[in-house]
This record gives sequence, C-alpha cells and structure tokens, in this order.
Amino acid sequence: MTFSTMLSTMATGMLRTFGVFALTLIGSLPLGMIVALLRKSRFAVVRGFIRAYISIIRGTPLMLQLLVWYFGPFYLFGMSIGNWRFPALILGFVLNYAAYFAEIYRGGIESIPVGQYEAAEVLGYTKTQTFMRIILPQVIKRIMPSITNEVITLVKDTSLAFTLAYQEVFSLAKQISASQTSFTPFFIAGVFYFVANYVVEFIMFRIEKALDYYK
Repeated sequence: MTFSTMLSTMATGMLRTFGVFALTLIGSLPLGMIVALLRKSRFAVVRGFIRAYISIIRGTPLMLQLLVWYFGPFYLFGMSIGNWRFPALILGFVLNYAAYFAEIYRGGIESIPVGQYEAAEVLGYTKTQTFMRIILPQVIKRIMPSITNEVITLVKDTSLAFTLAYQEVFSLAKQISASQTSFTPFFIAGVFYFVANYVVEFIMFRIEKALDYYK
C-alpha cells in the first residue's frame, strides 16, 4: 500500500472521527446545561437522580459505558442491535460528556455572587430573564478554559469508538498498521489528533478573547 493510498483510506476514518466529535458536542453542551439546572432543582428526588447519574458517569470508564449502551438493549430486552452501533456510540458519548459539562456549568453558576440575583429581582427581572441576560453570559466567560480542556479531551476520546468496532481514524490506523507491518498509520493518526486539537484550541482561544469584554 502506497502512502497516498494509506492516507486516502484513513481520510474516511478522519471524517467519521469528526462526525462523532461534532455530534457529541451538539448533544452534550445543551444537555449539560439542562443537567446542571436540574442538579439545583428544588425537588429532592430530581436532585438525587441527577447526582446519581453524574456519579455513575464520572465513576465508570467511558469504554464500559459504550459497551453497556450497545449490548444493553439485546441482553435486557432481546432487541436487535444490528443497526444500533452508531446511535449507541453517540448516545454513550453525549451522556458521558453532558455529565462533565454539567459540573463545569454548575461551578460557573455557583461562582456568581448572590447579590446579582437580588439586584435583578429589584429591577423587575424574572428568574428566566435574570439567568439568560445576566448570569449565563458571565458563566460562559468564566467556564471557557474548563470547556476548552473537555473539548480537547473529547477529540482524543473519539478513539474509544473502536470499542464498538466503529471504523474511525484510530481503528483504521491499527488495522492498516497490522496488515502492512508499518508504524506510519499511527504517525498519520497522531498528526490528525494533534492538528484537530490545535484547531480546537485556536478557536476556543479566539472565543475567550471575544468574551474578554473587560479589556
């Protein structure tokens, strides 16, 4: 296999890796905010359920969670999982990262002084208006470094898709390396992850600078 053929073959895996990354972000970022708000619910049952969910997700490996989501429907309900691989993969990634993002959001929300809520109430703002117009913009600014770290971790964690035999860039690198007895596929995969993380870091840095309204 020539280098160009190898690179062309792995390009398909790169696109699939990007697909997992993009869908995970699209699903987990808003879901994480919902989880964070439910974590502060006035209902004890809801708070307990959310705390248990976050604890389980953060206390078990992502690889194990992917296996549970993929094989669970078959073992528990006897369902066919022939076309379930990709949905299970995305579901596992989204629920996993939503838990981590939720804790980042919660930390950001709790860092806002109580006085800002009281001042907004005096000015006649509703709770929704207070959160959306006053609290949330400050929270986003404060949590951007932590969000950046999680997004960079997500780029690398996409390699765990091989757990469900999903043909992303890392899986293809292993297969080609084994068949060609060459280290080159791993080098290509490494360059891909590095470049992807560099792009993510650059974009997030620009967002941070745009939010640095004090300057």
